[in-house]
Amino acid sequence: MSVELAAVFGSPNIGVYIYANNKIALLPPDAPEKLEKQVREVLGVETFRVSVAGSRLLGVFIAGNDSGIILPRVARDEEVELLKSIAGQAGLNVTVLKEVRETGLGNLVLTSDKGCMVSSILEDAAEDIADVLGLDCESGLIAGSPLVGSLAVVTNNGLALPPLVSEEEMKELSSLFRVPANVVTVNRGRFFLRAGLIANDRGALVGEETTGIELVQLQRTLFP
Repeated sequence: MSVELAAVFGSPNIGVYIYANNKIALLPPDAPEKLEKQVREVLGVETFRVSVAGSRLLGVFIAGNDSGIILPRVARDEEVELLKSIAGQAGLNVTVLKEVRETGLGNLVLTSDKGCMVSSILEDAAEDIADVLGLDCESGLIAGSPLVGSLAVVTNNGLALPPLVSEEEMKELSSLFRVPANVVTVNRGRFFLRAGLIANDRGALVGEETTGIELVQLQRTLFP
């Protein structure tokens, strides 16, 4: 289980462009082959090249866990069909939230296989999301922000939270996801962890601007 530095399209914000769980990783069609190989080796998953709404921003649009994947209403029919084919081979459900106006689902859903939090913005869709992910989803905020999927990263081993959270909130979130939680930053002090971090139970990739101290904290947090 390792945490390695990475970049995509010259940016340390790798989590904006890549989605991964313990079964598959999804990369933009034009992602560098070197990065795709790194994702395969570090996360230990099969990789696929896809787009959503014709965009590279897979980490922004897609949310999910090892049971299912959620797509926004702007996903094109051919993209949905491709993702359903990929997901079906991996035993994943795929659902498009057609009635939900918000499209940045990766920014609004924080989930593992043990727990799920959906942004207060998506409260009305919590049941539909829970059905796809195969677990109950609690609606809420992190550090007063509805961007719960942007601020934190969770696996079945650990929960990485930004320094904005209180001690009490960290304990509550640790209980919800049933894993140890810790406060970390990425890319030289950035609080929006998901933008610079991709992780599953086998490994993690983090933006290349992340410092040595941040790497140690991430290792301790995600692989305790």
